[in-house]
Amino acid sequence: MAHLVYQPSILDDLGLDNTSGPPGGVGPLAGHVRRHRLTRGAWVDHLPGWVHGSDAVLDTLLTEVDWRAERRQMYDNEVDVPRLLRWYGPGEPLPHPTLARIRDLLNAHYRAELGEEFVTAGMCLYRDGRDSVAWHGDTIGRGSHSDTMVAIVSFGSARALLLRPRAGTTGESATLRFALGHGDLIVMGGSCQRTWEHAVPKTSRPVGPRVSVQFRPVNVA
Repeated sequence: MAHLVYQPSILDDLGLDNTSGPPGGVGPLAGHVRRHRLTRGAWVDHLPGWVHGSDAVLDTLLTEVDWRAERRQMYDNEVDVPRLLRWYGPGEPLPHPTLARIRDLLNAHYRAELGEEFVTAGMCLYRDGRDSVAWHGDTIGRGSHSDTMVAIVSFGSARALLLRPRAGTTGESATLRFALGHGDLIVMGGSCQRTWEHAVPKTSRPVGPRVSVQFRPVNVA
């Protein structure tokens, strides 16, 4: 992945982005994360810039993770998945210590609401604006009648995460847009995976690589 180019932030270059944050480069959640309540019991928590000094994490993700290209069946054809993937199962060491700290802080903050702990980390590498993920909800392993929670931390160039109600649901009809930048956190909870769906669309803008780290309580690829 060394051929992928990301322009580090000036603050990270100067070593200033960590000066106001706690050890580990991750800020507090309580009192800082903002909850957006959606329809039918769904909600989204959002905290821009949660991870400080995240250029070092991104560099590790781009150069040391054994990214995998996959192909999937689409109608009568087998096509390339438009992003690279890596999944870390329960107990598997994560590629950077900050990611383990992130998971610990997420568990401490959301454990009571979640009723369990985040144990897996799925990672997607969007190499440029041509990489994307289509509209979907993460219901694999839970079925269509059970709620789950997905926490996403973004590293690298900003990309849009879109959310919309699933077809056939009532209430809000407008698509919501979150511009997820370097070190940003978004958590989708309540019924969000069942009653809403999300996507990262392609973009014609010149953008660098972005890694999405998705913490989940179950084995969902």
